[in-house]
Amino acid sequence: MADDEAVRRAETDTTAYWAPGTPILWRYRENAGAGFHIARPVTVVRDDADLLAVWLAPGTECVKPVLADGTPVHLEPLESRYTKPRGVRRDRWFGTGVLKLARPREPWSVWLFWEPGWRFKNWYVNLEEPLARWSGGVDSEDHFLDISVNPDRSWHWRDEDEFAQAQRDGLMDAETAERVREAGRRAVEGIRAWKTPYADGWQHWRPDPAWAVPSLPEDWDRTPAHVSS
Repeated sequence: MADDEAVRRAETDTTAYWAPGTPILWRYRENAGAGFHIARPVTVVRDDADLLAVWLAPGTECVKPVLADGTPVHLEPLESRYTKPRGVRRDRWFGTGVLKLARPREPWSVWLFWEPGWRFKNWYVNLEEPLARWSGGVDSEDHFLDISVNPDRSWHWRDEDEFAQAQRDGLMDAETAERVREAGRRAVEGIRAWKTPYADGWQHWRPDPAWAVPSLPEDWDRTPAHVSS
């Protein structure tokens, strides 16, 4: 019993920050479900009261959703993409790595993408539930709607069709959808004003070459003690 209590305390202690170089999991819950369907081992770049920054290295073993027959989700027509039975599959993160930035209680994270050779490509605003911290990492739920921000400061909405389809399929009610739209509008205000993190020079950041690519733990889908107890 004492050991269980110690685990509960550790997993609910959100004041303990991870040191740079620490491997953690960045996970997403199923939409309108209780389980996890995305899990990505990442390395902590910075973690404090203002920001969590993590690095998703190329080739990292991850978990991603697939249709029950193994078909990649993005290949399924939109009309049936969210209604067909699904499973999960282990795979590798393809392409270049991704730097993810998240501020406490903010309903989005900002991802930085590069082309090969470290030519900066764009920022990507992923609208989502504010990150919930636990001892092994952070959890969220994706909200479908996203924003792409170019180096010249132009921007555009992304995945508006998926956002609308998710509502039609009952994965998001009208109240939640309006909350997501409002979050998007606030994110756009930050883009137009060129506030943090766009003005912070993160596009010039590079990972520590000494960092190993973190491995995917066997219990990647475990429920934090503070949720299960």
